[in-house]
Amino acid sequence: MSVPYETAAYEPAESPESPEEHLARLLGRALNSFELPDEAIRQLDCALAHDSSLHSAHHSAGLHRETYRHTWLLADGSAVTLWELVHNTAPGHDPQHEVYVDEEELRAATARLPLPQDTPDFELPVLVTLAPVPEPRHVYVPDDSADHARRLLRRAENPDRPGAETAEVLTAAFAHQITQAFGRPGRVGRAGPSFSLYEHAFLLRDGQELSLWEVEHTVTPDGRHMCEVYPTEDAARNAMERRATRQGQTG
Repeated sequence: MSVPYETAAYEPAESPESPEEHLARLLGRALNSFELPDEAIRQLDCALAHDSSLHSAHHSAGLHRETYRHTWLLADGSAVTLWELVHNTAPGHDPQHEVYVDEEELRAATARLPLPQDTPDFELPVLVTLAPVPEPRHVYVPDDSADHARRLLRRAENPDRPGAETAEVLTAAFAHQITQAFGRPGRVGRAGPSFSLYEHAFLLRDGQELSLWEVEHTVTPDGRHMCEVYPTEDAARNAMERRATRQGQTG
């Protein structure tokens, strides 16, 4: 059952806004923006990207309210959310906008709205709940990340390593995180040639995330360490499996 609200009135169809422009527009229309803590606004100065979604809606007897979730991705990989309440319950029924820093404040403000509790069957309230905005998987460290990506790709010896297009994208990396992923049971930690699998996760300046998967192993003629790099975890694990299988056949 759809909610009868006008999307175009909420998100203009012009070119995409920057995170700063989106925040300014949100605060400009909110009647209570002056009540927000200064520190909550200052931390959004370093936002890289933003996302907005309808969280819930209630329409009844000519009155309505909608709540929206606005989330910004920060340079350190964390996310900050502001909650917007839009309703027409004030005298004159003009749309009113309010903004809150946490969901508890939003619930308290919503509970104060004079919306009818009992309505005829043909005017039942409509509640829509959308999936939550995913939090970033990584905690990034701002560093010389573009150079780290360049050196990682340079030392990769596998012919099917990511190519020039990936290298070009990673010139925009400004933060990264390296984590060790363990291989399939029976492959990692057993006697003989060693395997290690690492995820190199990069945060780009436009807020996108890109991971490269590094396999380090000693399945070489002289037992030296070899580095291979793959664009996906599955490709990296399959490469480990193939090398381990060949080693078992020749061992």
